[in-house]
Amino acid sequence: MPFRSRETLERWLKEFHEQRGAGDLIRVLVQDGSEGSDTGLVIVPLANSSVSVFMEPVEIGDARWRITIEPQPDFTILSSFQMHALAAEFTVAAELCSFLEAKSVGHEEDDADES
Repeated sequence: MPFRSRETLERWLKEFHEQRGAGDLIRVLVQDGSEGSDTGLVIVPLANSSVSVFMEPVEIGDARWRITIEPQPDFTILSSFQMHALAAEFTVAAELCSFLEAKSVGHEEDDADES
């Protein structure tokens, strides 16, 4: 069954960072999929918010990705400068999601991807 391994996602993140010049704090964490496959979970840390943001494929083998923004218990109070910085962070997350979707179209994991 096609999926994106942690190694594949880390390679794609490196490519995104090199092309975009942003997203150097974005990481891939292990996320166990069906039958023990390592499907990876992309974490996007935000410097201007305590909110957790992560993205993952809609389902294994699907080229579409979704971004999840976890709720927070408290209000976030920002200056205009901090709000612009947070908006820039969300823009990078959206661009990364689009990049991962484009890379996922037609992608099939195989042993050659593991190198």
